[in-house]
Amino acid sequence: MLCVLRILVTPGVDVTPDVSVTYEGWYDVLRAGTFPQSDVTWQYPPGAAFAILSPALLPFLGYATAFFTLCLLCDALVLVLLLHAGRRPGRSLRGAWVWVAGVALLGPTVYARYDVMVTAVAVGALLVGLRRPQLLGALAGFGALLKVWPVLLLIGTPRGRATRLSWSAAVATALALLAVVSAVLPGALDFLTAQRDRGTEIESLGALVFHVARHLGWDGAVMFSYGSVEFRGPYVPLVSALALVLSVAAFGWLLVWRVKAATFTASTLCDAAFVAVLLFTVTSRVISPQYMIWLVGLAAVCLLPRSSTMTRPAVLVVAASAVTMLEFPLFFSNVTASDWLGVTLLVVRNGLLVAATLTACARLWRGTVPGARPREGQRVAGAPGGEEGSKESTYRLLGS
Repeated sequence: MLCVLRILVTPGVDVTPDVSVTYEGWYDVLRAGTFPQSDVTWQYPPGAAFAILSPALLPFLGYATAFFTLCLLCDALVLVLLLHAGRRPGRSLRGAWVWVAGVALLGPTVYARYDVMVTAVAVGALLVGLRRPQLLGALAGFGALLKVWPVLLLIGTPRGRATRLSWSAAVATALALLAVVSAVLPGALDFLTAQRDRGTEIESLGALVFHVARHLGWDGAVMFSYGSVEFRGPYVPLVSALALVLSVAAFGWLLVWRVKAATFTASTLCDAAFVAVLLFTVTSRVISPQYMIWLVGLAAVCLLPRSSTMTRPAVLVVAASAVTMLEFPLFFSNVTASDWLGVTLLVVRNGLLVAATLTACARLWRGTVPGARPREGQRVAGAPGGEEGSKESTYRLLGS
């Protein structure tokens, strides 16, 4: 809070204009009764209007201060939820520590974007997921209207009744809110086409090609466009298309896993959501610093069970958060210049994310797909140990 209120001035890029200029500008447009239809930087689903308009809940503060205060409250809410869940039998406080460390390491960016609000919704959805599948679905549907990615929370729901209830609740909630918002504010679906001509954002995995190519005579440029700093020039459309292909391949892998998975425990819901968001983050043509907030929140939920297999991917995500703060906002000028420091930071950060993704995918597959090698100490459904004991263990996990 001291940083975003500019009481403590941190070096590097000032992260607050996104709120005090961009968000507040959208706030005025939304209050006038329409979405920012002529603004190509508006790239969010219609539920984002709730986040942009939320400072109206604190009318006694200025817009930016009210927004930062609400982000602080969402941060505190996530911590309280993790502390409460971590004190249950079979749980630990590791998840709370992951959240504390990740938010601190990401720095003021956490409060200068509305992603912490979305993450709070996602964390709450996962924590109630197995006990209340309809509430999980409703929160996932609401989160999807805020920023799309929370729909991935549903990829790991247990087959049968839980999946039917959660998925149907998500669809019903999303459609109902979409109908209400569309009726009140014209242009709710313009975001679907507003970003189609954007390039490759300079912090993404694919951008590393152009960071190196700039030193080899590549005839392109770095431009501020569509609300982010991007590469524009020869071969950029090709790399962007390859990123889309990788995202489709990631979706295909998730579908194959969903079909083959047979062992669903209390951890599977959170682990699968973590894996899905990791996959779509690393394959995206945009990896903005605020995306790390999603991953930190999901990693924190994954580490609540003492028997979690996602410890290493979670640690890698926390480490990537520390490097993210270095590349943005501290040394972002080096990143835009593609000098050795900027490129090194991106290679390390993106390398950590790739390592976290591959490790998490492997552990999810081994733990849920029949025939995959079980980890030491893990009991696979149907393994020796007594049918009643296996059933009792499974029910206890699902009930937790």
